[in-house]
Order: sequence, then structure tokens, then C-alpha cells
Amino acid sequence: MQSIEQIGQELSELRRRLATVFVGQGEVVTQLLITLLADGHALLTGVPGLGKTHLVKSLATLLALSFRRIQFTPDLMPTDILGGEILEQDPESGRRHFRFQEGPLFTQVLLADEINRTPPKTQSALLEAMGERQVTTAGQTRALPKPFLVLATQNPIELEGTYPLPEAQLDRFLLNIVMDYLSPEEEAKMVALTTRPAKEQLTPLLSAERILEMQSFCREVVAPEGVIEHAVQLCAATRPGTPHCAPRFQQYVKWGAGSRASQALVLAGKARALLDGRPNVSREDIDALVLPVLRHRVIVNFQAQSEGITVEKLLGEL
Repeated sequence: MQSIEQIGQELSELRRRLATVFVGQGEVVTQLLITLLADGHALLTGVPGLGKTHLVKSLATLLALSFRRIQFTPDLMPTDILGGEILEQDPESGRRHFRFQEGPLFTQVLLADEINRTPPKTQSALLEAMGERQVTTAGQTRALPKPFLVLATQNPIELEGTYPLPEAQLDRFLLNIVMDYLSPEEEAKMVALTTRPAKEQLTPLLSAERILEMQSFCREVVAPEGVIEHAVQLCAATRPGTPHCAPRFQQYVKWGAGSRASQALVLAGKARALLDGRPNVSREDIDALVLPVLRHRVIVNFQAQSEGITVEKLLGEL
């Protein structure tokens, strides 16, 4: 029988091993583990060169999960992700038949690298997979491996050659994790680590079965009624045109957070409590997750853009 203490020890060891190959970004690592425990997906946002890809690859190795990487480019097609039917000929009978060739999506950890470098048509190929853990192609529905985790990296949309993700696509991500520059001290440590002759080799720490057990246990963490109401009220305050919308959101927001955001707040709160070794969610857990859960689900209007009002500023006021 697993316990909070056992899970805490395993996650602490996971953090320690990850720190041997990835320097700094402690809050980013915490939010990645929250995504894992909550059985969600995460968007990693930051300028190039911050180690987003290296972090995801290292995490996949420690989790002992199958891993694939897709480099999103402007000419990438949906079939390049999902796979498709190919025509084969039986060498003995000479008969031809179609066989489904799985695409890189059929894995346990998918690194969607620079997802906003490809047009929305190809981005949307991930929608069913992320929402239902299955893919429908050629009239057949095929289940994806468990656990299934999409970690997508994107460059800031101000950079040339990027396509903003559609709202429906953004809503499938549990968290939007923003990576910032390292401090000079952390960067010096990172440079020393990555330029030395020998690198420490990561070995698997967990298994797919153990991760599924943790995800199941995460849902058993208690969320008091008052905490759930707090999460719902925060999300309702972002919705313009409704009675519960906060005045500033009424003025500056084009599209507020939907009901999936309330679910995400509570579920991510459960994962955060579990990481801290607590059996129940607190209001502090919810408040700490407002930015990563809501920053990609609230869309500001033109007035906000013209006045320099950002989503982060509005959520901070909330």
C-alpha cells in the first residue's frame, strides 16, 4: 500500500537526479511534476537556449517511459504526427493490403518541439490525443500508450515565423510553464556542467506502472468544498459578459477561462499538495497555480494590448 511518505521520497529522489543534469529552474521542475501527477500536459514557453528540450528528455529517461520528439516546422503535415496507412504487397501471394504505420505520436512522452512553428491545421492533430488519449485515423480509433504526456515547447509569439496556438488547443494544456533566464551563478554552474568531458548518465528511477499508481493516488487527495468554490470563483472572475466577472477583466479581456480551467486548478492543486506531503488541498495551492493554469486560457482584447496590459498583470490583480 503506497503512502504520501513513499511518494514524497520517490519524487525527492527524482528531483535530486534531475538536478545532476539540469541546473536551476526549480519552480519549472515543480510544475512539470505537478503535470505528471495530475496526468495532464504542459506547455513550456521561453526563448531559445534555456534548456527546454534537454529538461524534457532527461525527465523521460528518469521515468523509464518511451520517448519521441517531433520538430514542428511550417511544412509538417498531420500524417507526419499521427501516421497513416501504407500499401504493402504479400511476397508469397502477391496480394496487396493496407497497413497502418504508427506515427511518432504513439509514445508515452511526446516532446512537441517548437509547436508554434507549424500552422494550426497540423497543431490540431494533437487535439484528440491530448483530450481522449486516443487517435482516430482511417475510420479506426486507436488507443495511445499509458501514461501519455505531451510536453510542448514554444517560442514567444513575438518571434518571427510563429503561429499562435488556437484557443481549443491551448485549453488542452494543464499548465503553461514559463522558463526565464538563469541567474549568473546558476548559469556559471550550468556551463561548467555541460562543458566538462564526462557527463553523468541518467538511469531510470520509476516505471510506467508506478507513475499510473501515483496519478491514481493524486485524485484521492481531498479537495474541501471551500477550496473548490475558491477555484471556481477565480475562474468565473475572468469571464467577460457574466455577472461574476471582475471589472478589470470586463474591460480588458476578450475570452475568459472555461470550466476546464476550474478542473485544472483543483487537480493541479491536488498534485501540489501531494508533492508537499499533504493529504488535502489548500487555498494557497490554488493561488500558487493561478498563473500557470490560467495564463494561456485568458485572452486579452485590443484595448489591453494597446495599453500594455498583460494577462499576467490581470491575474496578479485577481
